[in-house]
Amino acid sequence: MGNLVINHNLVTEDKAQALVKICPFGAISYEGGKLDISSACKMCKMCVKKGEGLVSYEEDEVKAKVDKDLWKGVCVYVDHLAGKIHRVTYELLGKANELAKVTGHPVYALVIGSDLGDSINKLLHYGVDKVFVYDDPELKDFRIEPYTEAFCDFIEKVKPSSILIGATNIGRQLAPRVAARRRAGLTADCTVLEMKENTDLVQIRPAFGGNIMAQIISPDTRPQFCTVRYKVFSEPAPTEEARGEIVKLTVSADKLKSAIKVLSYTDKPKDIDISESDVIVAVGRGAMSEGMREMAKELADLLGGVVACTRPLVEENIFDAKRQIGLSGRTVKPKFIICLGISGAVQFAAGMKSSDCIVAINTDKNAPIFDVAHYAIVGDVNEIVPQLISSIKEGQGDV
Repeated sequence: MGNLVINHNLVTEDKAQALVKICPFGAISYEGGKLDISSACKMCKMCVKKGEGLVSYEEDEVKAKVDKDLWKGVCVYVDHLAGKIHRVTYELLGKANELAKVTGHPVYALVIGSDLGDSINKLLHYGVDKVFVYDDPELKDFRIEPYTEAFCDFIEKVKPSSILIGATNIGRQLAPRVAARRRAGLTADCTVLEMKENTDLVQIRPAFGGNIMAQIISPDTRPQFCTVRYKVFSEPAPTEEARGEIVKLTVSADKLKSAIKVLSYTDKPKDIDISESDVIVAVGRGAMSEGMREMAKELADLLGGVVACTRPLVEENIFDAKRQIGLSGRTVKPKFIICLGISGAVQFAAGMKSSDCIVAINTDKNAPIFDVAHYAIVGDVNEIVPQLISSIKEGQGDV
């Protein structure tokens, strides 16, 4: 990256007025004899090309390259609450093992908390070489300041090359804080992770509303941070035998102080979680009528599943946001999903394309949903769904 620099010694009123007209974004102003470029600038550099020398572009100084040989290991932050490890941790451990094979690096797990006991031992059944544990009563409750201090202390002592963090409520608070403290790159909500032989982590995620898949790397900083949503990767089966070792680390007491005091916990009322369902009937614009929604509910009940939806139905206040699938909703990975009247925009597909079996029903044979579906049915959902329900009831269908 670089900056636009105004050469004030060359500025005249005529040249300045001409330069103002050149900018297609209205980012250049000339008032009181002063030429200025505002934050509306899109770096098109038109002012540099046609500004008669009034504006020049200067590259930022290149930072000294990091010695990548000093940073080794793929680390997974162990997300937990009330002594229970979030399942996204196991998914990330599976991915960490895949990434580590490319470079021959070890796989680490980082635990910050207190009295986790058997939960820590369970991690040794997921291909972890070392589990680093900060166990202190001051870390019993999640508080951002002491957790950040412990995390940064671990980075200083162990120097992992890459760190994977679940995009949970805790992970989304902790990851940016630690990355900012380390002045390192962080890519949020990655959908694909790949490792280069030079240890650069390729972090792939949808960008510009899901219209492109951006490949992001941080070649000049270490460690490399990324967050990943639950259900994006597959959870590996635990091994029968435990392997690896548990390493206990400590951080000075003064770094565990916090301005936050946790008084109590209040459990949220249990509600539907479409991410945990093995069977989903998803409804889109083409099936948003009340009658069709009732049939979708009946179909889901017969299959032992739940009803989910696309974003437009949430915006119409037809469904609660907790039932939305997609980039701005939930990521799901059921064993079986039926998509009713869903065109299959990138934003929706990114949230469900890893499902084991996808059946799509749509009148448009060119609908994008058919690109990710395993079984495509071209037709009217109002005609096909009643037949499915009838067949299931009669025991004649094998859906």
